[in-house]
Amino acid sequence: MSKDLPDGEVVPRVLAGDPELYRVLVERYRRDFGRIAEALVGDPDAAADALQEAFIRAFRSLDSCRDPDRFRPWFYRIVANQCHDQRRRRPAVPIEDVEVAAKETADAAVQDDELAGRLEQALERLTPEQREAFVMKEVEGRSYAEMAGLLDMSADALKMRVHRARETLKELLGDLR
Repeated sequence: MSKDLPDGEVVPRVLAGDPELYRVLVERYRRDFGRIAEALVGDPDAAADALQEAFIRAFRSLDSCRDPDRFRPWFYRIVANQCHDQRRRRPAVPIEDVEVAAKETADAAVQDDELAGRLEQALERLTPEQREAFVMKEVEGRSYAEMAGLLDMSADALKMRVHRARETLKELLGDLR
């Protein structure tokens, strides 16, 4: 029954002394935000760590969620920030190293893996804001309206971020064949 409560009712009840009800929010958002975290971080284990830390931080600062009905976008910012922090802690491999490795192998399967690695390295070169917008649009398939609601910014600004991300990726990747 409590799992059917809207966020706007769950958050105040958690704050009023029912911390066990926070489990409803965890279950509600774990899967969706897990996919987002993995796309933003690029590593399943690191993404799981980032998401876990985001849930802990959200619980500890739940009283700063000014509009409980908008818990989802508020929590999204926490997840995105944790993912960006997680990515900063990971050592980056220069894209040139991946390109050299791709040229040295003739095996098609390995080349596909290298291409995927090359794309991941190119994504890492985007600004966190561009990567976030690009992943939400191209990987998650979200509409600009949905993205605007989650990120609390205009659809036009998000369109520009996605456009700039695409241009940067084209420049970094060149001809993918």
